[in-house]
Amino acid sequence: MRSSTLSLASLALAASQLASAQTYTSCNPTAKTCPSDPAIGGTITTDFTAGESAVLADYTYATGTTLTYDSTNGGAFTMNSASNAPTISSNKYLFFGKVDVVMRAAPGTGIVSSFVLESDDLDEIDWEWLGSQADNVQTNFFGKGNTTTYDRSTTVAASASQSAFHTYTIDWNSDKTVWSVDGTVVRTLMYADAVALGGKNYPQTPMRVKIGNWCGCVDAAAAAADATKGTCEWAGGPTDWTQAPFVQYVKSVTIQDYGCAESYSYGDLSGSFSSIVSTGSCNGTSSSSGSSVSSSSAVSGASTKTTASSQSSSSGGVFAESSSSSSAAATMSTATTAASGAKTTGTATSAGAVSSGSGTATSSSSTTKSSSSSASGKPKHKYGTIDVVVIALGLGLGYLVM
Repeated sequence: MRSSTLSLASLALAASQLASAQTYTSCNPTAKTCPSDPAIGGTITTDFTAGESAVLADYTYATGTTLTYDSTNGGAFTMNSASNAPTISSNKYLFFGKVDVVMRAAPGTGIVSSFVLESDDLDEIDWEWLGSQADNVQTNFFGKGNTTTYDRSTTVAASASQSAFHTYTIDWNSDKTVWSVDGTVVRTLMYADAVALGGKNYPQTPMRVKIGNWCGCVDAAAAAADATKGTCEWAGGPTDWTQAPFVQYVKSVTIQDYGCAESYSYGDLSGSFSSIVSTGSCNGTSSSSGSSVSSSSAVSGASTKTTASSQSSSSGGVFAESSSSSSAAATMSTATTAASGAKTTGTATSAGAVSSGSGTATSSSSTTKSSSSSASGKPKHKYGTIDVVVIALGLGLGYLVM
């Protein structure tokens, strides 16, 4: 057995080696010319209660992801161990738009359910549910992968989020972003708000949807370690895996792309919405029997080099995904928390009191499918704070048991 000193040293080394990859993207359009993104160019509704074929028409499983489906609860994102992190990403992008997800968050201390919009240059808009808070949900956003401060998150009320289905909405446009729960606005972010650095940190480039379930605090050792205790505090403490499975259910997702195009590309390296080039016309075809697609001509798109100026509301958040070459599943994480675990609240129209709640969810499913390769037509992965923690912790614990 190796000494604990060596184990901790190994953990620290692994963390330092992976830290630089925290905000990685396969091609960042603010650094170089990148391939264009396929556009939704209309409205798609994905019915998760219709099963896997309906979901795979619009989404791709991340590496290691296994989902189950039933006609009552829809898709089950199940956590049985710390190596699980079921994640899906939309195959196409929206350039400003409205996204509704009907879902039920996973219970369990340390467990985090996530619904995120993310762009190639690391603009993000988040909904995050902590398994230790049954009646709340957190909103967040990031611009260009900027994690130098953590003052953008808010906690708002979402009663019985782990036992009842709710509709969570992000309405995102060039001037403002609005988060709503069951039609009630809970937060509004303006482009010019100070927390968005006067627009510099405002999410404004084409994004795709990511949904997933992950663990923010794998065990007591993670809660005690300097490198991970901040995130553990944010997540509510170590997960009790004897209470697994922890299941996030998704019934449906509707994405309305305010842009009217077949693809989006970056006209320069600025990362500004005004630089985005829209090519082609709106998409009016259906991708599968379980997925409906319609054109969105009534809603004007964002100002680009080829389309008219935009009008509507919008919202934002942060999410990171990583894949592992080992048997461990792809790990989802967010940049919501700093290593210190400090979180401050940004502007919000309402805030819910923090409450604690954990429990167990089971999955009643008739179909099980697993993915062995990541992603969409343009797979890309980046390591977030939790990714670094989980991988580093795994290496450290490996030494401890040798």
